[in-house]
Amino acid sequence: MKITKLVILFNYQKILLGLIVSALLFGLSFYINSGMFVLALRILGALIILNIMASLVASYILYDNSDLYELKSLKGTVDFGKTKSAILVHASFDPLSKRLEEKYPNLNLTVCDIYGNRHEHEKGIETSKQIFPPNPKEIKISPEKLPFEDKSQDVILALTSLHEILDHEQRVLFFKEAKRILKNDGVIIVSEQFRDTTNFVFFNIGAFHFLSQKQWKKAISSADLRIISNQKITPFANMLILK
Repeated sequence: MKITKLVILFNYQKILLGLIVSALLFGLSFYINSGMFVLALRILGALIILNIMASLVASYILYDNSDLYELKSLKGTVDFGKTKSAILVHASFDPLSKRLEEKYPNLNLTVCDIYGNRHEHEKGIETSKQIFPPNPKEIKISPEKLPFEDKSQDVILALTSLHEILDHEQRVLFFKEAKRILKNDGVIIVSEQFRDTTNFVFFNIGAFHFLSQKQWKKAISSADLRIISNQKITPFANMLILK
């Protein structure tokens, strides 16, 4: 439940606003004589509450009850026990690097925080860092220039972070840089929520925070990379394996 609690913390203002609006709609329905309008107001109020509950349930399924940070689905694709060098890219939120370093002490892992991402100035970020302290070896990166040598990395992990690169051309530059530093037999792993029907149903306008599958494919192909696997982690997120 740790990450779901953080989701609530980051979105508490929206949640509170939704609850207030819903309460006002229910309250207003008692002062209206028209049965049709009473029903409409109560249905709308109920839908707002249901949407809040649905988004929290979806967040729990995605972040706390899935393979997103367990990486079990990578079995047969990546063996971190034999991997020499890897990069983990995040956006001011890192629940994974400590676990990887403890489980694979011989892994040369570099943790990278995308500089200038939207989470940097959110009020809940300090609480987030108390629960998941930043890796002491963490470095800040700009998407268009990764500070690594050509063909030096076996694995590049980017879990729910690259959507924070807001500009398409910047995303293309990131993938070009990722291709440059990746070894010939290396892989790039990208886990993201898509701007699709399922996420619209559960996250409403919050789905606009993400990119469509078409946008991801365009950025990846523009960097002359190819998707060798596209698998569902949960109904709300996909894991792309790139080479």
